[in-house]
Amino acid sequence: MTLPLRIGTRRSKLALAQSGMMQRAIAAALGVPDDEVETAVPLVEIVTTGDRIQDRRLLELGGKALFTKEIEEALLDGRVDIAVHSMKDVPAEQPDGLCIAAIPEREDARDAFVSRDVAAFQDLPMGARLGTASLRRQAQALALRPDLKIEMLRGNIDTRLRRAAEGDFDAILLAVSGMRRLGVDAAIRQTLSPDAFLPAPGQGALAIQTRVADVDAAWAAALNHAPSALAVAAERGAMTALEGSCRTAVGAHARLADGVLHLTAEMLSPDGSARWRRVGQIAAGEDLASAEALAAARELGLRLGAEIHAAAGDQEVDPATLPG
Repeated sequence: MTLPLRIGTRRSKLALAQSGMMQRAIAAALGVPDDEVETAVPLVEIVTTGDRIQDRRLLELGGKALFTKEIEEALLDGRVDIAVHSMKDVPAEQPDGLCIAAIPEREDARDAFVSRDVAAFQDLPMGARLGTASLRRQAQALALRPDLKIEMLRGNIDTRLRRAAEGDFDAILLAVSGMRRLGVDAAIRQTLSPDAFLPAPGQGALAIQTRVADVDAAWAAALNHAPSALAVAAERGAMTALEGSCRTAVGAHARLADGVLHLTAEMLSPDGSARWRRVGQIAAGEDLASAEALAAARELGLRLGAEIHAAAGDQEVDPATLPG
């Protein structure tokens, strides 16, 4: 890869903040002077279908690939050289010719509870209006509080926070990571326990995508954070086995502790009335970045996901049955 390295990014405020972080990190890895970053590693803004359509749920439109498709096409066409995605938006399978070259160190993977008037999720009044477009968050919330009224909420983080502040909802749920990257985490009233709100696979992590021919670039190795990549490999293994998409309520979270990789994965019925969860672990080994370690992590996820799928069956939701 030769300079300039063009980074394809969505135009949302969060996407630009995340891509800007990676722009500076890639430039630093390449030894680019600060005053040359914008020309050596320019950002190329691309509007995706998911950005254009804000009044319907992703599962009605075709799923999470709507946030990556146009950027991936630009990569394949040679219009950009790198793409920066939120990992939770990246489908399980990569398009032919593309790959995930690096996963930088992950942010907090947990969900955030945001409300103008209520201090914590458990304090919501009976029948409270909870805003989210995530089927996972909907199912997890209803599993704990079947009385809640789930209402559809899409849009960028600023829009969601404004609507919560104006009282359109009693509360909303967002990712802690996005709020921190935008510097709006002061609005978090409660950071939700992963035991109750198991995060989406890959939540809090970024995916640096390139063409397959560029996977071994030196800057990619410099950006990759092996413990984060290992955890994400396990979570995405579970997602693959559970056919995780916007049409299924799936959570997965892995963590590394004392050389052991721990994974929790679950699937829920859309109305939260049933929940299937499995927990497993493997020794992580000494070389966390090795192909063998990543394959073993993915296999752990695939195994737990398969066990859950066997118990739960098909929980894919019909969009017509959704509340909100």
